[in-house]
Amino acid sequence: MEFSHVPVLAAECIEGLAVKPDGIYVDGTTGGGGHSSLIAERLSEKGRLICIDRDDDALNAAEKRLAPLHKNITFVKSNFSAVADVLDGLGIDSIDGILFDLGVSSYQLDNGERGFSYMTDAPLDMRMDRSQSLDARQVVNQYSREELKMIISTYGEERFASAIASAICRQREQKPIETTLELAELIKSAMPAAARREKQHPAKRAFQAIRIEVNGELAAVEEAVKSSVSRLAKGGRIAVISFHSLEDRIVKRAFAAEAQGCTCPKSFPVCVCGNKPKIKLISKGVITASEKELEENPRARSAKLRVAEKL
Repeated sequence: MEFSHVPVLAAECIEGLAVKPDGIYVDGTTGGGGHSSLIAERLSEKGRLICIDRDDDALNAAEKRLAPLHKNITFVKSNFSAVADVLDGLGIDSIDGILFDLGVSSYQLDNGERGFSYMTDAPLDMRMDRSQSLDARQVVNQYSREELKMIISTYGEERFASAIASAICRQREQKPIETTLELAELIKSAMPAAARREKQHPAKRAFQAIRIEVNGELAAVEEAVKSSVSRLAKGGRIAVISFHSLEDRIVKRAFAAEAQGCTCPKSFPVCVCGNKPKIKLISKGVITASEKELEENPRARSAKLRVAEKL
């Protein structure tokens, strides 16, 4: 299956990054190269683009897509939270902009063999980096009931997490749970009839939760923002697209922390901490998809973009 990437909030991202033709930019979650191609098109010969992803399929597809657009593009296999290490490895001290498009790509969802989808039968996997050891099969079959309940409740915000965790544990006592459809049907059976009739698929939230656990997604977000801000040149921009409330909350808090100046108690007559704001928020709230984009790409419905600039 070909790795395609329809970039969400594309125009808003490019406007937010305010790409300088001779600047150095990083796409921390390259995917199939949709956003990267828009950045590359705006760079002069002096500009540079660093494309990071932990999915080999994504990097291979992005390299093919971007090769005709710009000569000065570097592809690096890494977790997006390790952007500082990547830049150190390339001898780059500062950058003019960085983009993170969080979550799972359309390719990963649509390619059944990757095990992300509850609509296609495949071995339980869900690894973005297929060289890592932990996969969805291990989470489902080896985590305790309490661990499963916590993950599904916290990461999936699933109100029937307890019933789902119990159903999983009962089933695996008979035999291991091996495939995506087997798990999806099990989740569905654990939910009340009214919940099964809701608009979204009954397994959506639980699958999201397991995917987040497998890939350590939330733990990486705060570190990614913090380390990226430290490497931005003055006037450089950071743009982050999130797809569910947990991610967006982390991004919002991370931006707020970097934009905060003095942290002294309000009762102090003068500042003694010396902390200065590192960024200013370009978007006061979240930027969401237009009605036109939603008609063309329904998966953009949950996308939220936040942008900030280095002071």
